[in-house]
Amino acid sequence: MLTRRTFVAWVAGAIPVALVTRRADALGARWIVAEDDVLVVLADAVLPSELSVDARLRAVHSFKAWIDEYKEGAELVHGYGTSALRFQRPSPKPRWAAQLERMGSRFSALGARPRREQVQAVVRDELKGERIDRMPAVGQASHVAVALLAFYYGLPEANDLCYNAKIGRQTCRPLAQNSRKPLPIAGGGQ
Repeated sequence: MLTRRTFVAWVAGAIPVALVTRRADALGARWIVAEDDVLVVLADAVLPSELSVDARLRAVHSFKAWIDEYKEGAELVHGYGTSALRFQRPSPKPRWAAQLERMGSRFSALGARPRREQVQAVVRDELKGERIDRMPAVGQASHVAVALLAFYYGLPEANDLCYNAKIGRQTCRPLAQNSRKPLPIAGGGQ
């Protein structure tokens, strides 16, 4: 059966991108919101198991906010030593929404551990044949699972979890605190 998402993903590939992107972008945003449960299940499967349920939900909500605020054609910061301007690529929302729909809610009846293993198996199958030798930029990820993981690893919380310390990367700290060793995270996980 042909669904709206499958149709829009097909049309996005068949018609020039400029004609369909804005409409597909709006539809993709609505669909990703509709796929909250699948995105939460995906987060349970791909984000570090040390994270608490609340920390995973915060990551999912932040990821969804990033998707909603994605602006196609926005000017990007140019690299050091070059004046060449770069612009944001077309939105990945329609492609990611189609992937979330394919995954569907078929995992919701399973327990936590079997669900995690099943989702990981599905993601591995969908990524089979792709060469991922480094974490891509979030908007350039070919799969929503890789995008969610790349997004999480860009958060200050991921850095804190990695070092088990309250480093607060990309946050303002008083200069007097820069020479102090960061405090450990109470309880280990977030």
